[in-house]
Amino acid sequence: MSVAELTVLRRALKKSSLDYGVVKNTLAKIASQETAVSVAADSFKGPVGIAIGYDDPVLVVKKVLEFAKGNDKLQVKGAVVEGRFCDPQQVKEIADLPSREILLSMLAGVLQAPATKLAGSLNATVTSFAYALDALSKKKENETTN
Repeated sequence: MSVAELTVLRRALKKSSLDYGVVKNTLAKIASQETAVSVAADSFKGPVGIAIGYDDPVLVVKKVLEFAKGNDKLQVKGAVVEGRFCDPQQVKEIADLPSREILLSMLAGVLQAPATKLAGSLNATVTSFAYALDALSKKKENETTN
């Protein structure tokens, strides 16, 4: 990739609080030792660029693949996500995932659903009991007036 293309990529990633750098393979291998990135040490062959995200790993993958669609020179060889090396096919699958915030809101909804259903069931039980008591009191009133 040309310097101009790399600059465009860096700026696009910087807008999302992501970093990108081209590294020397020997330095990348040394720096990755005893870290979560060490699983990718075998991928450090040829020109290597590294995109780093600090909050949402899915966001990094999405942004890099989005840029790669418009630039044939950029090839994704793999990614390290949560300490696990992912091949290019897995990287595409990760890019299809919703963002972290959306996944957390989905999880919150799933966790909240049983409590909401329990509250509805308890309310229905109390309401039914109240209607039964009301019907019983009306029946007793009718019996005492007759």
